[in-house]
Amino acid sequence: QLQLVESGGGLVQPGGSLTLSCTASDGTLDYYAIGWFRQAPGKESERVSCIIHSSDNTDYADSVKGRFSISRDTAKKTVYLQMNSLKPEDTAVYYCNTSTSWGQGTQVTVSA
Repeated sequence: QLQLVESGGGLVQPGGSLTLSCTASDGTLDYYAIGWFRQAPGKESERVSCIIHSSDNTDYADSVKGRFSISRDTAKKTVYLQMNSLKPEDTAVYYCNTSTSWGQGTQVTVSA
C-alpha cells in the first residue's frame, strides 16, 4: 500500500505563507488523484484541494480559492500545497490522500 508522508506544517502569523508537501515514501503518485483535506477541532473534515494525475486538473474549496495552490513534482513523487494569505480559520491538521492511502497529517496553526 502506498505510504504518504506530509511535512511543512507549523506556526505562522495571519497573512503568512506555508508550503505543505506530500511525498510517496514507497511507490509513485503518478497514477493517482491526490487530495488535501483538513480537520479542525470541533469541525467536519474539509477537502481543501485535489489534483488529477491524468489531466493535472485541480480543484479548490471555496474557502481557499485564490489563496492556495496545489501542484505536483512527479520526479520527486511529491504533491505540494502552497498556502498564502493564511487566516486563523485555516488552522487544522492537514492530510493528503489517494483513493487507498492517507498520510499521518501535519499541523498548521495560524495565530498572532
